[in-house]
Amino acid sequence: MDFEVIVVGGGPVGMMLASELALMKVKVCVLERLKETTPYSRALTLHPRSLEIFDFRGLKAKLMRKGKPISTGHFAALDTPLDFSVLDSTSNFTLFIPQNETEKVIEEWARSLGVEIWRGVEVLSVHQYSQGVEITAADLKGEFTLTAAYGIGTDGAGSIVRKQAGIPFVGTSETLTGMLGDVVLPDFSEPNGLSFFSKQGLVMVAPLPNGLHRVVMIDPERMSISKQEPVTLEELRSGMIRILGSDFGITQPYWLSRYGNATRQAERYREGRIFLAGDAAHIHFPAGGQGLNVGLQEVVNLGWKLAAELKGWAPDWLLDSYHAERFPVNTALLRNTEVQTLLMGSDFSPKMIELRSMLSSMLQIPEANYQMAKQISALNVRYEQETKELPHPLNGNRFRDLKLLLADGTVRNAYELFRSGSFILLHLASDDRLHDAVEWCKYKHIRVVLASLANVDSDWEDVHTALIRPDGYIAWAVSRSEPKRIDAVRQGIIHWCGGI
Repeated sequence: MDFEVIVVGGGPVGMMLASELALMKVKVCVLERLKETTPYSRALTLHPRSLEIFDFRGLKAKLMRKGKPISTGHFAALDTPLDFSVLDSTSNFTLFIPQNETEKVIEEWARSLGVEIWRGVEVLSVHQYSQGVEITAADLKGEFTLTAAYGIGTDGAGSIVRKQAGIPFVGTSETLTGMLGDVVLPDFSEPNGLSFFSKQGLVMVAPLPNGLHRVVMIDPERMSISKQEPVTLEELRSGMIRILGSDFGITQPYWLSRYGNATRQAERYREGRIFLAGDAAHIHFPAGGQGLNVGLQEVVNLGWKLAAELKGWAPDWLLDSYHAERFPVNTALLRNTEVQTLLMGSDFSPKMIELRSMLSSMLQIPEANYQMAKQISALNVRYEQETKELPHPLNGNRFRDLKLLLADGTVRNAYELFRSGSFILLHLASDDRLHDAVEWCKYKHIRVVLASLANVDSDWEDVHTALIRPDGYIAWAVSRSEPKRIDAVRQGIIHWCGGI
């Protein structure tokens, strides 16, 4: 075969997946239709969980240099912002960063890991057979065919991979559209932007680099226009005057676009040797900046599982757990964006204005604000555990960035241990019997870390040993009170990492 994995679609989600695979020594190729990264940025934020993922791989610092941390987010553009600063994370903020800058960082990482990136390539067909997939594509030189053990579609809402795999894209078509424009606003003086909702419509304005502003608008007089119809500067200008009373001297459009509320999800994320991720697997109204983030989070779920299968140690159930874990997470995402659509664009009557005011008041309650911030930031994601043999409250939760005192006397942030994409077996009990738990020489994909907690943490004070997955979720934890602790560790390793 030409490659072990071919990724169709070289946006940030596809590049992130290819990087994850290459990190784990998988031979991978990305096929991308565009000759270079688009200069336009539909997405502008990286949420806390995405930043944690980048922290695992040592990329967060690079992104921080290109973006601006913001301690708040929003739900349906309500007046009360979501407070991310109270979240239990070392990335308790959103990073305001143009998508094209995020893409550049990921692509640079992918190339450093040896990912083959073929740009200017149009995929024409995707077929699978018992041992692999065959992809026919074309570039300026003509048609060619590539083979791989697996094919991944990260090629957007119109995914040819999904269509040729015969996977239904279930949901609803657009019933309304909004507009956005990256423009110059010489008379706009609000350094933090604005968000305004009235019976005339919704407008949000955010400052961008290079003297631009992002204007996002839902105009009741224009929301029935098809997503395919180009936006004009005059259309934005008239809407701003009608809704805000001023166009702030709008001029020099850099990018204008229309977006809709079509909401669909692939019926399954796997069909044999073909997988889907990102917009190829689900689309929704771009509310709360969640689309790019959820795509990045799901490919970090998929990457290590696919690598495990290719390297020969994956348990039988592991690959199917990608759909089992991510489908319900994304279903919840679609529901929350539908609710936001309802609040932002379905009705501009006095009763909707009153409803929005009531909900905004409710978000002033710290507990309510916290719960919504956790949902939008994806810090609330927890994976249900298939096995009940090792019950522990930490199982399935995301792993927080603990401060650890290592056996050599150094203090390190736990996320620094995830650079290589391996499992982390975190042993906190100084139990010499751990050496005999398994034949460690067979488990090259597990990094054993002997440590103690550098800071008091009530969630972890009873933990003897925990296995943390490469995507930063806790596979299992064994309590110090467990009577057969080493047996439990052994069985947990075999279940997740193969008997080898």
